[in-house]
Amino acid sequence: MVFLPQCRFLRVNSRATIFTGSMSFLLAKSLVTPAGNSHVHALHSCSGSSSQLYFFRFHGKKNSVRVTTPHLFSSVCRNASGYCYIPHAAMPIPRPIPDIDSKTLESKVVDEKQMKLKHELQLLGLDVCIPGQHKLICPKCEGGSTSEKSLALHISEDRSSAVWLCHRATCGWKGGTDTFGNGKSSYPRMDKLPKVNKPPREITEDSLELESLSDPVISYFGNKHMISRETLRRNNVKQKRFGDQLAIAFTYWRDGILVSCKYRDLNRTFREVNTESIFYGLDDIKDASDIIIVEDEIHKFSVEEAGFRNCVAVPDLAPQKVTNEKLPSEAEDTNYKYLWNCKDYTAKASRIILATNGDQRGQALAEELARRLGRERCWRVKWPKKNSNENFNDANEVLKFMGADALKEAIEKAELYPIRGLFNFSDYFDEIDAYYHQSLGIELGVSTGWKGLDELYNIVPGELTVVTGVPNSGKSEWIDALLCNLNHSVDWKFALCSMENKVREHARKLLEKHIRKPFFDVRYGDSTERMSVEELEQGKMWLSDSFSLIRCENDCLPSINWVLGLARIAVLRHGVRGLVIDPYNELDHQRPPGQTETEYVSQMLTKIKRFAQHHSCHVWFVAHPRQLHNWVGDAPNLYDISGSAHFINKCDNGIVIHRNRDPEIGPLDLVQVCVRKVRNKVAGTIGEAFLSYNRVTGEYKDIDYAPSKYNNKPRLNQHAEQTTMR
Repeated sequence: MVFLPQCRFLRVNSRATIFTGSMSFLLAKSLVTPAGNSHVHALHSCSGSSSQLYFFRFHGKKNSVRVTTPHLFSSVCRNASGYCYIPHAAMPIPRPIPDIDSKTLESKVVDEKQMKLKHELQLLGLDVCIPGQHKLICPKCEGGSTSEKSLALHISEDRSSAVWLCHRATCGWKGGTDTFGNGKSSYPRMDKLPKVNKPPREITEDSLELESLSDPVISYFGNKHMISRETLRRNNVKQKRFGDQLAIAFTYWRDGILVSCKYRDLNRTFREVNTESIFYGLDDIKDASDIIIVEDEIHKFSVEEAGFRNCVAVPDLAPQKVTNEKLPSEAEDTNYKYLWNCKDYTAKASRIILATNGDQRGQALAEELARRLGRERCWRVKWPKKNSNENFNDANEVLKFMGADALKEAIEKAELYPIRGLFNFSDYFDEIDAYYHQSLGIELGVSTGWKGLDELYNIVPGELTVVTGVPNSGKSEWIDALLCNLNHSVDWKFALCSMENKVREHARKLLEKHIRKPFFDVRYGDSTERMSVEELEQGKMWLSDSFSLIRCENDCLPSINWVLGLARIAVLRHGVRGLVIDPYNELDHQRPPGQTETEYVSQMLTKIKRFAQHHSCHVWFVAHPRQLHNWVGDAPNLYDISGSAHFINKCDNGIVIHRNRDPEIGPLDLVQVCVRKVRNKVAGTIGEAFLSYNRVTGEYKDIDYAPSKYNNKPRLNQHAEQTTMR
């Protein structure tokens, strides 16, 4: 209800409101009525009166006004706008409505909040609505087999919100609710409970009513797990009766003081509530430089039977999988509280052997422990073979089936815990053996298809070859011919990112080299038989099977990341073994502010090399030389490439393609292949080879001589020379 200045009002019923006002108030152009946001207009019929008027607005339909006190409104005048007025003297002054008590209103709001919150919590199975901290049985896990009150519930003082968290490692149910319904709460983080530090219980063997192990229990350990009476005695294993049920009690000690106790019977495993979480056997690793961590108390006993006492067991179940989240802080890392409670013991160890189970959960536990303890000081036990298909799962299995000596040997042969990016040569012995025996057949590289060039250059998977040459020297033509040779000899497939070629033109060049006939019978091929329609159709199938195209169909320039991303898909989807990027200057080379072109080229070539090595794919990268001043027709070198000297510094192989332009030196179809760099001496060496170019079909063929400019006398190629000498 809104009070208007200079007026009084009275709500008669749900259909009418009466209010009074002075003449100046009534002559106002518009005002907001108490009944809502409708506007009241000055009544011109009242403008001539100086007396105060009462007027009201009916809220019902305009022509259906019902007045419950007709004697009061006998002189009412109603105008077309729906407002009625009477002189002041004709109507008694109405009594004002008393203000609502603010405390009463606040109490009603609080009660409404409480009822709403209570209803929402009851739907979740939480039957409490009193502000503060509460310990309850979790409705999700029901407190496990012991009905432990593991759920912490906190209700805000204003009863506007509640948050909860189950502290059982196998449950972890958490959440929150907000009675405002608008996402606002008096707590900024609804998924976090206020930290409540409660001191752990002080317990003793007497208070827990623990008993010494009976002979049947000792026999059980010996017969089923091969654990001796002495090992059980040294670790102070006890038993406890729960009614007519007998449970084994594993006592947890620190500095000779009983801290916690875990029980195991035929059906369940549970721990004393409100006790501190620590490693089992903690006192055994005090001041130890080497410690062993296992997954269970019985596994600790097994390791002790093998002669190692510096061993502890984790108190809780192993996680189902490794979490990908960032490592939590000590306060938030509730599932591994025992690690933080024992950090003074583990911090002194220089070597931590993780002897967890071999299954998925055991490996997940090993990874979580290594993340927190530091991978650099962790080692991992690899359990011996059980049969040809599987390994033993844990320490106790090895003890039972292979004996204490085999278990001791497995622990002593623990391997360094793997760290991403850090390896040992032993990790690659299988690969080294395969390389030595040439098991794959391509260890020395794949032949180019030209005998004269094979002595200098062979194609090795995982390498980068940079190809350059002055314009119109046939760089792209030579690469296409090389790809055809590789496809014919070893059936390699390729991804082509050739931005200077139209698809149809590139297809023509490849088909001519493959079929060895011209695509057309005019100009360059008018004297040679053209490929037939049948040959064309077969060639199209060959193109489809052998090549994938990487093309940017819009007007944007492709970036190197975009090209390599699609090339990776081509490798995985089509088995591509080679990638051609032709040329460098057709890529998008936007670089961050402050980065030089030299730095950019270095980073780009590093990405290409990593792609090649990771996918065992050879990459040919075509780069044009910068503008050559005073060029006299000789072949350029790799340092002439526009952009950076990193083209020669970072590539595995550097090749210059140069075409003869002087008829006095030799035929104009003479092509000089200059191998300027070979990093891998197994694959080739620096030198020059000469090929003859067939302009009609685009093929390249070996020649057995070099022109006089390069050699004073005709010579056989190197392969022929070596054959003659032998």
